[in-house]
Amino acid sequence: MKNKSLAFQIWLVISGILLLISILLAILFPTTLRQFFTNEIYTTIENEQHILKEYGLPSRSGEYYFSNEDSEPTLGNRTVDHILLPEHADISYFSSRVLPQDFLRKAQEDAISQRKIVARYEKDLGNRTLFYVIRKVSVNGQPAFLLSFSWDTYRNALTSTLFKQLLLVISIVFLFSWLPSIWLSRYLSKPLVSLEKDVKKIAEQNWHEPVTVNRSDEIGKLGASIEQMRKRLVSKDEAQQTLLQNISHDLKTPVMVIQSYAQSIQDGIYPKGDLSQTVKVIEDESKNLEKKIRDLLYLTKLDYMSTHQLAQDDFDFTALLHEVVDRLRWRRPEIQWEFDDVNATIKGDKELWTKVLENVLDNQLRYADTKVSLSLAKHQTNVQCTISNDGPPIDQSVLEHLFEPFKKGANGEFGIGLSIVKRIVTMHDATITAENIEEGVCFFIDIPIQFSGRG
Repeated sequence: MKNKSLAFQIWLVISGILLLISILLAILFPTTLRQFFTNEIYTTIENEQHILKEYGLPSRSGEYYFSNEDSEPTLGNRTVDHILLPEHADISYFSSRVLPQDFLRKAQEDAISQRKIVARYEKDLGNRTLFYVIRKVSVNGQPAFLLSFSWDTYRNALTSTLFKQLLLVISIVFLFSWLPSIWLSRYLSKPLVSLEKDVKKIAEQNWHEPVTVNRSDEIGKLGASIEQMRKRLVSKDEAQQTLLQNISHDLKTPVMVIQSYAQSIQDGIYPKGDLSQTVKVIEDESKNLEKKIRDLLYLTKLDYMSTHQLAQDDFDFTALLHEVVDRLRWRRPEIQWEFDDVNATIKGDKELWTKVLENVLDNQLRYADTKVSLSLAKHQTNVQCTISNDGPPIDQSVLEHLFEPFKKGANGEFGIGLSIVKRIVTMHDATITAENIEEGVCFFIDIPIQFSGRG
């Protein structure tokens, strides 16, 4: 069935439920009706016995009493008949106009073995069913039993009539319910078919047409989720195209410089005055190119790590900070380093946090005039790391997009170092911001002492 259309599956389920209900009604309804009418017959018999007791039992056994005194006891009437018989005496001399002697003898045996004062019985005599109630009584101080009975002359006929009417109603309901079920199945499946076409277009990267479902139920929510996914895919595709353009532009510049300087050397021309200075430019540009390639590879690595559990090692963040500073200090020996730190231990991936500090401090060294200041403040749930330099302020338009990849810096260069920082910090449930201060630019990193590690 799962290979059939959704409309057919919905219609089949609804039709199956209706059919199951019809079958259950066809099975239970006759039994319930028959039981109901049976209880009504017994109740009528017992009520007649109570009436008879109220008026008084006869002084001798073996006499007939009818609920309708003017009618003769026949198999066809619905009255309650009574026979008062002795409990232990021989009843073969009783001549019954309605009940056979064998039945009366069996009824006497049932009465003798009966523990309750009143008991209900049922007996098939010929093609009819006899319902009778035996009540133990006393006649002139002698034990006897009152046999009250009524023939089943209407129970089966009435049950059959009502059952036929029920089947007719069920058949009409079942037939007329097919049309609403077909309409309902198509009503429910139509937007899903439309969504399936939209998702197929998105899978084929034809995602510029919006997904619209004019509903507010679960199907409408599904359509809204698909539309949200489409917008994100469009945004991601545009970002990817921009990223590729920026990467090609960013890598093309050092390649062009290397090529032009190498060609100049071959032609015997030294743009920087002499061979040594010209070769140094080629070396610097090759290092710059290598760094950009490493950063691009690191972005790919972060994409992989973002879908996996990060390491949650406890390590000394203060010691790591000093270690990175010692490695970078030689790049600009004239820069003064100022420290105001405390011992701080955090949980996370030490390798990734090393990359964060390297990129941030490299940025600080590039733009600092005379000094770089670092401070650590430890709080109950987080550690705040502040890193500042006394260089020129960042233009406000650049500051708003500072942590996005391939955004131009103050000197017009593109870069992805700070975007890598942002990705790693976010993966550790931390935050990083930058702002211009009176003496330069300051970076604030708030690091939770504990984090989920989900990446």
